[in-house]
Amino acid sequence: MRQLPLGVQLPDRALFASFLPGHNAEALAHLRHVAATGAAGLTWLCGPQGAGKSHLLQAACAAAGARGGEAGYLPLRTVAALGTGVLEGLAQLRLLCLDDLDCVIGQLAWERALFALLREAGDAGGSLVVAAEAPPALQPWALPDLGSRCAAAAVLQLRPLEEGEQEQALMLRARARGFELPEETLQWLLRRFPRNMGSLYELLDTLDQAQLAAQRRLTIPFIREVLGGRGR
Repeated sequence: MRQLPLGVQLPDRALFASFLPGHNAEALAHLRHVAATGAAGLTWLCGPQGAGKSHLLQAACAAAGARGGEAGYLPLRTVAALGTGVLEGLAQLRLLCLDDLDCVIGQLAWERALFALLREAGDAGGSLVVAAEAPPALQPWALPDLGSRCAAAAVLQLRPLEEGEQEQALMLRARARGFELPEETLQWLLRRFPRNMGSLYELLDTLDQAQLAAQRRLTIPFIREVLGGRGR
């Protein structure tokens, strides 16, 4: 995978193998296909925060890069303040994934730059995958032509995991990082922290780093020690 000139790096845990599909098996299969074949065109992922949009974008880039293709992941919420110049040259990538498109939709300069990027990527035969909370039809477009082009994309709606699936997802994430999450520890975390998967994954990563540094198991007393007063 080509490194983008912005210091944007993919977390090594964001892989297809560590994504629990739940009701999102169609989206997972579609992104696997795009990453494996380089199928040209635009894919639009939508869904609420914590549904797995960023995970799938990052996993697609990792899979495409592992097969020798040039791929890039760009979190617009993080880099949008740098201006539309961050998009220059990205149309030549085999696979480009743009996260948090919502934060620039409605801004004419950004939409013009995105429209040009979409045309260039199409001419180059590349794949473009974008993520936003709402589908194209519900976005406040400043450039109607861009809205029309995006409405013609493959639109995939992600659904948040249900309660039992959240537990499975955390177990899967732990195994992907090379450790087992004891059942009693898992239940303790779920009782005391909001069931937002993005936040829970970050919490799990923090605990994993702490246990590696301390060479300790993820017991409840150890977690209390690491997290201090965090939680409900």
